[in-house]
Amino acid sequence: MVDVRVAGVTEPGWPEPGSAEELALFAALQEKLGPLAQKVISDPRAPQTVVVVPSLTMDAEELAKIPGAHHYEERMLCMLMLLRLPRTHVIYVTSQSIATAIVDYYLHLLPGIPLRHARSRLTLLACHDASDVPLTQKILDRPRLMDRIRQSIADGEAAHMTCFNSTALERTLAVRLGIPLYGNDPQLNYLGTKSGSREAFRAAGVPLPDGYEHLRDTDDVVEAIVELKRRKPELRRAAIKLDEGFSGEGNAVFPYDGCPEGGNLARWVENELPRRIRFEAASETWERYGRKFEEMGGIVECWLEGAEVRSPSVQCRINPLGDATVVSTHDQVLGGPSGQIFLGSTFPADAEYSRDIMEAGRKVGRVLRERGALGRFAIDFISVRRGEGWEHAAIEINLRKGGTTHPYLILRFLTDGTYDADDGLYCTPTAKPCYYYASDNLQNPAYKGLTPDDLVDIAVDNGLHFDGASQQGVVFHLIGALSQYGKVGTVCIGDSHESALNYYEDTIAVLDREARR
Repeated sequence: MVDVRVAGVTEPGWPEPGSAEELALFAALQEKLGPLAQKVISDPRAPQTVVVVPSLTMDAEELAKIPGAHHYEERMLCMLMLLRLPRTHVIYVTSQSIATAIVDYYLHLLPGIPLRHARSRLTLLACHDASDVPLTQKILDRPRLMDRIRQSIADGEAAHMTCFNSTALERTLAVRLGIPLYGNDPQLNYLGTKSGSREAFRAAGVPLPDGYEHLRDTDDVVEAIVELKRRKPELRRAAIKLDEGFSGEGNAVFPYDGCPEGGNLARWVENELPRRIRFEAASETWERYGRKFEEMGGIVECWLEGAEVRSPSVQCRINPLGDATVVSTHDQVLGGPSGQIFLGSTFPADAEYSRDIMEAGRKVGRVLRERGALGRFAIDFISVRRGEGWEHAAIEINLRKGGTTHPYLILRFLTDGTYDADDGLYCTPTAKPCYYYASDNLQNPAYKGLTPDDLVDIAVDNGLHFDGASQQGVVFHLIGALSQYGKVGTVCIGDSHESALNYYEDTIAVLDREARR
């Protein structure tokens, strides 16, 4: 039996992953989160250790669709901003070492904390493994690295682990480190699948597109496509989604144009599906998609049409004390063949409908809290203008830290402001409103070869660096992907939507010019 109270346990005989013993140990560890959270909330100077494991523990084939996916471990470098708390220690573990220039870039952003002081409370560890195995698995496969993590935890009673998403691997790692996981219990992850999302929306009384969930194979897909058309003869397209797809890369569209009426519809769909289906991922094929659908399952739902269509999202959090709150709203920036791939976001969402989606978020948050969910999650919507108002349909729960998490955390840590859920605005302590335009996909082949040092020099020389005095400017992330993939992320903060967008456009212009040089 492993003593979960001791962070530095080195005894052999760990419980089998997923066994009743491991689940019991995990449950005991999770009970520590409430008192730990209460302590830090009441005294931000209380000592604590945060172990950051930014593993994208997701389907490897789906991840391979994203250029430079292994650099997405850097998106959680925003957690280094926790070092602004003077007695907080951060342990950040990655697959490969992060360049010193990137780490220094984030530490220099810390308001009111000398770099040397922050550095002394930061432990960087790496697996030195560039394979596509999930980072958490790499850590579990390296007992000596596990020992170094344990030895870096000053007090196991004042430590927790945070991850991009929670799976059985993260649960096992938490147990073997002897610290709780501030994240969703992996047994509840079905709530974040496309099928589970639709179930939660119904339980919350939140509108969702007409459709079918828990589909098992392509025969089910054909039947769902046919039934939707029979129920809604005016329907022009149907959306097909893998249950565990992400960033829109597992989505596809089936167009009905030219379909027959009457009894021939089912045979027509069966014959046309392999030819007509349009994938969001550029390299996808019908054979591979059909095989992946049989592995994951998925859904088919109506494609919502309208003259003006947007995709807002609401970000929520269920903390260890059981409080479910709305923390922000965004309008997503989407691309891809049919506009389903996440490219970035603008903050906050349009005031015309931000209150509507916040209320929907509260309803879903209550359902997830009742079922035991924990941590950050986001709910995506399709919103269609109908006359003078908007009609919203919830389409997905991202039960993890998503593409809208790190930009908002960067804003919060840099400005120390607050989000007012009543008016949908974020303001600094001096009542100055803040807006941003964020993207994970600022990409150009011409940017290849620019190093992290080059990017910092370019930003400073051209006035793109975030200015703490004006509370405006540009913060970069995914910096490690720049030289090889010509890809970088940005959070462009301004005092209006227009100024934030101007920063983004200026960033593109500057990088394009410097790349040509």
